[in-house]
Amino acid sequence: MFTLDPTIHPDIAPLAWLVGRWEGAGVLGYPTIESANFGQEIVVTHDERPFLRWESQSWILDDAGNKVRPSGTELGFWRPGGEGGAELLLTHPTGIVEMYYGTVEPGRIEVQTDGVIRSPHAKEYTAAKRMYGLVNSNLMWVMDMAAMGQPLTSHLSAELKRVD
Repeated sequence: MFTLDPTIHPDIAPLAWLVGRWEGAGVLGYPTIESANFGQEIVVTHDERPFLRWESQSWILDDAGNKVRPSGTELGFWRPGGEGGAELLLTHPTGIVEMYYGTVEPGRIEVQTDGVIRSPHAKEYTAAKRMYGLVNSNLMWVMDMAAMGQPLTSHLSAELKRVD
């Protein structure tokens, strides 16, 4: 059961269900990489200002569910995007910065990249779409990506449970 934190800024209240620590697992795949299972921890916090802080860490799992090696890391912020909208700003240690914009409904967020900036040494990456949903108290999400000459294609999906 989700209870709205009374200290959360009202402008960010539609995204408040994201606040907490989430853990779970998912599947990754893409035409240019080998498919694998991954584990993930997401921590979403706020400090009473009109944004949420986002930190995601993931790691590749073996067939038994053990950590094999680190995978993706994201740091960023969710911001209100006007009536029914949201922005997600993300940075990656691989030299990529993304700005997503999209819509918010109760328990559901859909965003797509409005801008992607990459360092000269980062892999080619041009666009993405993400959907986050609160389903039976779990955070479920999917990501489509356009990179390495491929069109927007399914890349990641995961289901995480709130642990804090």
